Amino acid sequence: MSKRRPAVVVLAAGRGIRFHGSGHKLAQRLGQSAEPMAGLEPEGNADFSDLSQDTVLSRSLRHAIDSGLPVVVVTTSKLAPLVQRWVASADVVVRPDFDAQGRPTPVGMGYSIAAGVSASGDADGWLIMPADMPLLRPSSILAVAAAIEQYPAAFAQYKGRQGHPVGFSPELYSELLELQGDEGARRILARYPSQAVEVDDPGVLVDVDTVEDLDRLRSQQL
Repeated sequence: MSKRRPAVVVLAAGRGIRFHGSGHKLAQRLGQSAEPMAGLEPEGNADFSDLSQDTVLSRSLRHAIDSGLPVVVVTTSKLAPLVQRWVASADVVVRPDFDAQGRPTPVGMGYSIAAGVSASGDADGWLIMPADMPLLRPSSILAVAAAIEQYPAAFAQYKGRQGHPVGFSPELYSELLELQGDEGARRILARYPSQAVEVDDPGVLVDVDTVEDLDRLRSQQL
């Protein structure tokens, strides 16, 4: 019988409201072009004619997959076709835009974490990774995965600064399912002994929230 492994839960369902560039931040190319992938502008019909581009999302997904661990992605209906080029449809959780009564579905990291954990309930723990962290190395994911074999929770840090991924052992399953809103898993980390995993990877701290963040990444000639 093969040993169960923790799953990497990639969060790709945020609105990216701090990113004021053209298109969704996860669709931004990491090359010199400043244009997002076609069809991923805030409005309009999606046209995924060019899915080979190196984007914030695809780079993050590639690093998650390269860890060798199971990957579950929580995303939106608009981004789902792009995600499914990297991850099997069965491992893509699409958060609906509206509920059964036609009301907008609540958004927030807490809801996305709960959805991803629920979809991978048989995993031996979970590594939470935002999809806007394209520099986070597979080795950092594996380091945190090793830590949750001994601790209820763990997180990567670089030079003493806390980053991602954040890992949780199976014993915290029920509490993860109860997460809501934008709080994420901070209260769970505060409640249980958490192990800081020092890694030689500044990418555990680097996310793309703004156009300025993206410009800095591009200037490094990734």
